[in-house]
Amino acid sequence: MYRLSAFLLSLTFFLVSCTPQTPQSPLQPSLFIYRFDPPALIEFSENFQAIGEILFSIPPNCGLFNIFPAPVGTFLVIELSCPNGQTVLFLDTNTNSVTQPVTESDSHFLTWTFNGDATYLKVDSLGSPRVVRVSTDGAQNILLITEFTYDLASSLNQGEFTFTFSRGLGQGSELWLAKRDGKVVEQLYADQFNYISLARFSPNGKQIAFIKTPDTQTPFTVGELWVMNSDASNARKLADADAGHGYAANWSPDGERIAFVVRENPRDEQADQSSDALISNIYVVEVNSSAVTQITNIEDGRTETPVWSPDGNTLAFNVVINDRMEVRIADLATGEIRSLITESTCCPAWLRK
Repeated sequence: MYRLSAFLLSLTFFLVSCTPQTPQSPLQPSLFIYRFDPPALIEFSENFQAIGEILFSIPPNCGLFNIFPAPVGTFLVIELSCPNGQTVLFLDTNTNSVTQPVTESDSHFLTWTFNGDATYLKVDSLGSPRVVRVSTDGAQNILLITEFTYDLASSLNQGEFTFTFSRGLGQGSELWLAKRDGKVVEQLYADQFNYISLARFSPNGKQIAFIKTPDTQTPFTVGELWVMNSDASNARKLADADAGHGYAANWSPDGERIAFVVRENPRDEQADQSSDALISNIYVVEVNSSAVTQITNIEDGRTETPVWSPDGNTLAFNVVINDRMEVRIADLATGEIRSLITESTCCPAWLRK
C-alpha cells in the first residue's frame, strides 16, 4: 500500500509538472481623467490614445475633489465635496458600477491598502470621528488609532501603515507606525513646529517622503519636502515645497526621484489666504543628490499634484488658469508639455488592471 501511494503521488507530481501553465497576462496601465462637459471619465492607453469612456456625472451641489486609483486592480475612488461634507465613491472600471461605502456621514479618503483590496477612510469628522478600513466588497472595521489622525500611508507589509495626527494648534504633529491594522503602534517622528502630511512610502518601502507645513493659522504657506528611512533614521530636507493645498509629492517608479509642487510667489500675502492667487509649478528632485529640476513654467496660474506614468517617463498633472482646469502631460525626455484633450478636465489617475 505504501509503495502504491508513493507511486501515485510521484505520478501526480509528474503530470502537474508537465501540464502547460497558462501565463498570467501582464497588468495593463491606463490613465483616467475626468472630463467635465460632457461628463465622463476618459480612459487613455499607455501611449496616451483615448480608448474609452465611462459616463459619470457629479451629483448636484457637489464638486469633484480628486480621484485616487487602486495600486492594483480595477477600482477608482472618487472623492466629492458636497454640502454635508466629503463623500467617497467606489467606481469599478470593469463594470462601470458606482457604490458609496459610507452613507450615514461624511467620509474622507486617506489611502489604499498596498494591494488595492481596501481603503482607509476618515469618517464622521464632526460627530464621532474614526478611521475605518473599508474593503471594495463593502466589509468595514474600525481601526484602533487616534481619531485625530488626518493622514495615513500604507507600507508594503499587510496591515502596516503610518498615521499622522496633531494634538492641537501650536503643538506640531506626530508620525507613528502601526502594525496589525493598528493593534501595535510606535512613534517614528515628531515635529513641534510643523504639520507632517502627505507621507508616501518609496516603491521598495525603504523610505518615506512627506511635506512639512508650518504650524500656524495661515492656511497656505511655503513648506518643505523631506525624506527619511522607513525606520525614521536619516531624516533630511530635500527642497522647499508648496504647503497647505494638499498637493502630494510622489515617488518615481524606480524610487530615485520625487515630483512635487513649488510655490512661485511666496511673498504674496493674498496667496497665503486664497488658492486662486497661487502661482506654482512642478519640479523633480533627485533623492540621492537633492538636485532639483523645474518641469513646468506657469506664470499665470497653478499646477497641482503630479503623478508618474508607470514607465517613469511622463508626469500628468492639473493646470488651473483663469478658473479653467485641464490635465497636461510632460514628457521628461523631450521636455514637451501638452494637454490631453481640449475640453476642461481634472484629476489624472493611472490604473494597473
